[in-house]
Amino acid sequence: MAEELRNLFDQDYINELSTSIKSEYRNFDSRLFQSLIYDDMWNELALKQRVRHITNCLHKTLAMEFVEVLELLKKVAPRCRGGLTGIVFPDYVEVYGLEFWNESIDALEYFTQFSTSEFAVRPFVMKNQSLMIEQFLKWSKHPNEHVRRLASEGSRPRLPWGIALTSLKKDPTPIFPILENLKEDPSLYVRKSVANNLNDISKDHPEIVLAIAKKWYGDNNDTNWIIKRGIRTLMKKGDQQALELFGFGINPNLIVEELTVTDKLTIGDALSFSFQLISSDEKLTKIRVEYALDFVKANGKHSTKLFKIAENVINPDEKRVYTKKHSFKDLTTRKHYPGKHKISIVVNGETKASEYFTVV
Repeated sequence: MAEELRNLFDQDYINELSTSIKSEYRNFDSRLFQSLIYDDMWNELALKQRVRHITNCLHKTLAMEFVEVLELLKKVAPRCRGGLTGIVFPDYVEVYGLEFWNESIDALEYFTQFSTSEFAVRPFVMKNQSLMIEQFLKWSKHPNEHVRRLASEGSRPRLPWGIALTSLKKDPTPIFPILENLKEDPSLYVRKSVANNLNDISKDHPEIVLAIAKKWYGDNNDTNWIIKRGIRTLMKKGDQQALELFGFGINPNLIVEELTVTDKLTIGDALSFSFQLISSDEKLTKIRVEYALDFVKANGKHSTKLFKIAENVINPDEKRVYTKKHSFKDLTTRKHYPGKHKISIVVNGETKASEYFTVV
């Protein structure tokens, strides 16, 4: 995936960017710019390294003051592709704009509407958190959904690919008024960010997020969706408060029987398994069915990962059969090792049955 994303910044993109800048600034030396871009390391650069390299090459080529560059890039941004490739513009602000606070904040608000300023805004949070929190609160009420999303995404303590905000990881209290403004946002794009922000916080402060979840739950369906996605890590860990909030409480009347598993498989094969889930309850019961795999790591120790099978309801006295496969093909994100593994069937956060199998 990362390989594919970095290739968005290909020769066509560089040509497009050069042409767009040239159309707004006739003195732009596009030949120099492209010669700087395609140095000996270009083909080796990862996604964010390419973005930063483009930023630095722009700076070397544009013989202008920072504020003048901003005005030029504001004209260029709408002419270029949006989406991920647009992060070049806020990246320029991140690298060269920390000493030009007002101009940079205005530019980040503008550029995020064509791409996202979620990465570029983070050094500004680290430089003056209280001032940026005020700005996030303003952005959380902005008419543009991209700007409102920036209020949440920019304040996430653990943003993937972004700089971790250590202060907000330690004390996330300043984030909550921002999320409060966005908890009923009409945009799914924004609501996903609010949920991801809560999920970030839950990894360091589960009790705080659970308190917020209980407070918000029942306001409306959109907010309920945010809560459920926001406590997903807690639910995966089998946190009973998180599970019970959505009706997935431990139930001794839910029984797993006849768990059968492939005894032995080779790396690259698929593990086959099946089991029966039986409800002896007298009422309709909500169920969250998952399986946990204890993977053998390179050092011989085990690492457990949970995978969801289904989330629905089961009738009284119903017997439901599940048959699944799990691939043991090596991936860029997971390498498999030989040894004794274990699979467990988890229902509403409780392990109901387990079996061992061997990978060779």
